[in-house]
Amino acid sequence: MTLHTETLRIRTGAEERVHDLTADCARFLAAHAADRDGLLNLFVPHATAGLAILETGAGSDDDLLDILRTLLPPTHPYHHRHGTPGHGRDHVLPALIPPHATLPVTAGHLALGTWQSVCLVDTNVDNAERQVRLSFLAG
Repeated sequence: MTLHTETLRIRTGAEERVHDLTADCARFLAAHAADRDGLLNLFVPHATAGLAILETGAGSDDDLLDILRTLLPPTHPYHHRHGTPGHGRDHVLPALIPPHATLPVTAGHLALGTWQSVCLVDTNVDNAERQVRLSFLAG
């Protein structure tokens, strides 16, 4: 078994954001997976961000942020109250959008569907810098 790991540093800025990581994953796999089959694991070591597989560029990323504002309204009286108003919802986000994903790799490429992208979902405007750990495991 072989394992390769790399940490991406992503600048999400001061706005809620869905950041597409698919090209970063492809670069990582090109360097470490060659033509092998295995698994790509992604992990976000933050309490206020998650990973989602969804279509981007056609409005789905904005729809996701809109739905999150409805499900987790910033004006709700959260018990967790430090940070900007509504920051408590950022700490609930990983319960709905997990901070991890494991994806199949076939012949060195992500085995995603036609419209699927790997995305970092970040609603925390207090933390503009994020890390995403990529690990490729081949048997």
